[in-house]
Amino acid sequence: MKDYEVIVVGGGHAGIEASLACARIGHSTLLITQKIEQIGYMSCNPAIGGLAKGHLVREIDALGGEMAKATDETGIQFKQLNITKGPAVRSSRAQVDRHAYRLRMKKAVESQKNLLIKQATVEEILVKNHSVVGVKTDEDETILTKTLILAPGTFLNGLVHIGLEHFPSGRMGDPPSISLSESLKRLGFRMGRLKTGTTPRLDGNSIDFSGLTPQYGDDPPVPFSFSTEKIQTEQVPCYITYTNLTTHEIIKSGLDRSPLFCGVIKGIGPRYCPSIEDKVVRFADKKRHQIFLEPEGKDTNEIYPNGISTSLPLDIQIRMLRSIQGLEKVEIIRPGYAIEYDFVDPTELNPSLETKKIKGLFHAGQINGTSGYEEAAAQGLMAGINASLYIRGESPLILKRSDAYIGVLIDDLVTKGTSEPYRMFTSRAEYRLHLREDNADLRLREMGYRVGLVKEEDYRKFLEKKMAIEKTLLKISEFKLTPSRENNETLHRWGCTPLKKDASLFELLKRPEIHFEHLVHFDPILKELKREVREQVEIQVKYDGYIKRQMDLIERAQKLEEVNFPKDFDFSSVMGLSTEVREKLTKIRPISLGQASRISGVTPAAISILMINLKKQGYL
Repeated sequence: MKDYEVIVVGGGHAGIEASLACARIGHSTLLITQKIEQIGYMSCNPAIGGLAKGHLVREIDALGGEMAKATDETGIQFKQLNITKGPAVRSSRAQVDRHAYRLRMKKAVESQKNLLIKQATVEEILVKNHSVVGVKTDEDETILTKTLILAPGTFLNGLVHIGLEHFPSGRMGDPPSISLSESLKRLGFRMGRLKTGTTPRLDGNSIDFSGLTPQYGDDPPVPFSFSTEKIQTEQVPCYITYTNLTTHEIIKSGLDRSPLFCGVIKGIGPRYCPSIEDKVVRFADKKRHQIFLEPEGKDTNEIYPNGISTSLPLDIQIRMLRSIQGLEKVEIIRPGYAIEYDFVDPTELNPSLETKKIKGLFHAGQINGTSGYEEAAAQGLMAGINASLYIRGESPLILKRSDAYIGVLIDDLVTKGTSEPYRMFTSRAEYRLHLREDNADLRLREMGYRVGLVKEEDYRKFLEKKMAIEKTLLKISEFKLTPSRENNETLHRWGCTPLKKDASLFELLKRPEIHFEHLVHFDPILKELKREVREQVEIQVKYDGYIKRQMDLIERAQKLEEVNFPKDFDFSSVMGLSTEVREKLTKIRPISLGQASRISGVTPAAISILMINLKKQGYL
């Protein structure tokens, strides 16, 4: 049997990005998945992006990942969220054709040089001298490797619940991975149990859309990928409906058979994406809950009712749905269900996503306690990059909290851990004015090119864009307007106060009433610039002062990040620290003072003690 430099376990969003990254960088890679036809399958909502999640997708793209490109090619409704708010919290979301997306990702993996796919179930991780050496499959086959990336999604000891019935399953219709979970336990990893759920799938032919409110996407749709010029696919609407008091009474009548309320489910569910039964109980004062009826694709009648995830018994699901406007005669194609699964405490990981216990073993996705396709893909990409760097004997690529939302995601996981499915939010990022969706390429493209994932053509286009932005900023700084009668009349028409002295176009653009398009009146050549250049210039000018202040904060915080602990630093011997702080530092083993300062319970006083200790030992 051939040996591989990298083995990736799992063909979901994390496994795809991990395997493509390793193969594209140039390493022989084997992707092992239980069902080849399910590579890229979207187990829950057929959508990519959303608040903060859209940031992750654009960062994945900037680094050379695949998710944004696949979304642009298969998206059937694109929408910019929070467009009336500041650029820091604007996010992209796209409804995609589930079947087309899966085939698109499957094709990307199958056609990738250096990447082989194998259909099997990994049952055991093989370790020698605290380093991973291979895996054993359900076919009793041993495959050797230098690095192993685990991205098993919800398959670790998965258990599906519909009402009080439950059965082992990785997701509906697929077997769970029980032996792999046991292998991780034998290796001494701290394991936990989480829960997630999905909605019933509906037959669109049985829905009356005539009285429902259509929800259209943006026109024209804005692509996710920095490489996509234009969205080519036909766009379709979604529809909005609502639960009502009758719906809520039906739900309450089934709570005595709900696995969630009967204590059958032990795993902790996602706080920010609760089931409909959880919503009805927790928000008893609400008279209705919004439901988005989202098409699963252009060539199917299947509808995803976003907003009513449930594990209630099937008879209650049917009655509940038929009490909702437009769904009075609805037929269920597949019932909603909850799934419990094992995860590994992410504080077992280094910031590179390599495990602390076993060298060459990386974890990505829901095994780390996260929820969502985008969070999984981001971790998969970083695990793939760092597995490649590990093979080459190079230092890992660690994105800081000031570099990317991906950096925030990973730092939160490895520093704080999680007791519930982790979901990314803009509020988690303290430098969100800097970490915007629109500048993800300016922040990360260079890194993606350096590790070998960004193609030459894409990198050349990026450099051209970067240069165009710099030239335009310089040009509008040097272009002076005089307080002439003609200029002031023009400004008056735009609702602006007149000029009293000479002012540059840069200064003019800072005014809230003025947008980049207005500058074209004074310099028609500016009209020739691409949309993304105009947008970037306007944001950088309007938020110039705020951005500078944030960059100052980042610079000050960076001083702590640059103070690294030696690999063998003995936290337990540091005098003056409380027992609790010593235990937390010993458990998590932060790589820097900055990371140590973010551990819950580690006080500023403790950081000062650590700094003094490092100075005494000659590390500062």
